[in-house]
Amino acid sequence: MTQPISERLNAVRAEMMTANIDAFIVPRADEYLGEYVPERNERLHWLTHFTGSAGMAIVLKEHAAIFIDGRYTVQVKQQVDETLFQYQSLTDTPQIPWLITQLPSGSKVGVDARLHSLSWYQDAKTQLERAGIELVCVSDNPIDKHWHHRPAASTHEIILFDQQSAGASSHDKRTHIGQLIKQAGADAALIAALDSFCWLLNIRGRDVPRLPVVLGTALLHANGDMVLFTDINKLPAGINEHVGTGVSFNAESELETALSQLNGVKLLADPNNTNAWMQLVAKQHGAKLIAGNDPVALPKAQKNPAELAGMTASHIRDGVAVSQFLAWLDKEVAAKRLYDEGQLADKLESFRLTDPRYREPSFDTISAAGANAAMCHYNHNNGTPAMMTMNSLYLVDSGAQYLDGTTDVTRTIAIGDVTDEQRKMFTLVLKGHIALDQARFPKGTTGQQLDGFARQYLWQHGFDYDHGTGHGVGHFLSVHEGPQRIGKNSNNVALLPGMVLSNEPGYYRADAFGIRIENLVAIRPCQALAGAEREMYEFDALTLIPIDTRLVERPLLTTQELTWLNDYHQRVRDTLSPLMQGDALAWLLQATEAI
Repeated sequence: MTQPISERLNAVRAEMMTANIDAFIVPRADEYLGEYVPERNERLHWLTHFTGSAGMAIVLKEHAAIFIDGRYTVQVKQQVDETLFQYQSLTDTPQIPWLITQLPSGSKVGVDARLHSLSWYQDAKTQLERAGIELVCVSDNPIDKHWHHRPAASTHEIILFDQQSAGASSHDKRTHIGQLIKQAGADAALIAALDSFCWLLNIRGRDVPRLPVVLGTALLHANGDMVLFTDINKLPAGINEHVGTGVSFNAESELETALSQLNGVKLLADPNNTNAWMQLVAKQHGAKLIAGNDPVALPKAQKNPAELAGMTASHIRDGVAVSQFLAWLDKEVAAKRLYDEGQLADKLESFRLTDPRYREPSFDTISAAGANAAMCHYNHNNGTPAMMTMNSLYLVDSGAQYLDGTTDVTRTIAIGDVTDEQRKMFTLVLKGHIALDQARFPKGTTGQQLDGFARQYLWQHGFDYDHGTGHGVGHFLSVHEGPQRIGKNSNNVALLPGMVLSNEPGYYRADAFGIRIENLVAIRPCQALAGAEREMYEFDALTLIPIDTRLVERPLLTTQELTWLNDYHQRVRDTLSPLMQGDALAWLLQATEAI
């Protein structure tokens, strides 16, 4: 029988009393601080029943609160008992200042330092100390002590990712990153990001949903030698030969001992993305912490020719699968056969499942009918999937993990007749998508500088959207890969050849409809401006899937924009048509006709 939430709260409060703390903070995070959290580590869900991807709970002796962002204002009321938790805004109500208003001076606040970054920990500690409140690191997480039917840890064997697909050996990668560590003035680095050490070792895994990585933490020395702390029962035969000399594998339980032996070592660690516990232990035992970015992030983001070849090939096959789905969808709508959002998401995946190199979605599919698409990160699994309706818009944002690449694409589809206003808004979004796709920019340009390209036409009509325009994408790794991005917020990472990003402007009208057009693009040198005064770059579309021209208000497009759209569709037709047949091919030919 499932334990009531009230009993779980009482159990946590009993542990708080034993530890003499007045509040305990529970983030939606685990010790790896990644975007995706395995079911086994969903502590916030265990405590509250909340299933959202971002949030935090704070438990006090007499009351508790859950902090969520604007995506989850409806969902939190459906999942979290308001008699047990106050609803607070994750963005509008800073958690530590709120906590200070709830506690008198002399109080103690408990945290599991494994679940917070060092920068968060230091900031929280400073704020609380000013109010006379002590921040205490608990040695045992009270949730872990009372999670009686906790899901088992993954036992999937590590996947050896072949060097030909990776484009470089683990030894060469580790030697290169080791040089970067030395340049940063360090002797070694904590490689805490799961996709970073998997990329370094040319391995993949099945420990985290939607992200083909292995759980663990790595310590990389400046000479390229590396220790991976992970579940050694998952090591496959031949892994030592695969990764090459200089790599050893230890149990995760041995990490603390290794950190305590770093006396005098200059240790590079990312304070924003590496958990506080590891850095605090190392520092307590004499290591000198050097704050810096993950040294793997930028080299990993710049795909080499082999990685780009895999991304290109996977996108072509993905283009076939998604086009087959869109062909099926149009046929069903024409026959007035309508489905709910969950059925549509499952049908889309069924086409991808025919590819032997397909592994899983790269994120939970956003299958949004009608007004649900106005919630840009909508998840039909968080409630009852809605039925699509005639004379509406359907937005589907989906992606796949293939053995040779990661995809992410959004298409907005006309379901029957649409309004002039919907066509206008779709076309303004399309104009921004085209402007960004056609951008040429000099070396040193950041994504922040290009963000306005995608928003300019919406802005001219008084509209905008509240998400970033582009995120990085990994090679059979994370669909949200840094350090580069395209967005309004400050980002000083220059865009470089080999990087793959999304181009996804959108528009969302509350309680009415949502629109997004997303392709993945790779950065390459601009051949048309080769030899120019400045070194110039441009984007090359990887995603090859028709854009719904039924939603295009043709008079709003310039001649250049119309040429772009027709040329893009000709490229889609030329690339995909040899791989399709029957009704799907007929649909493709119609969908890519010039307008």
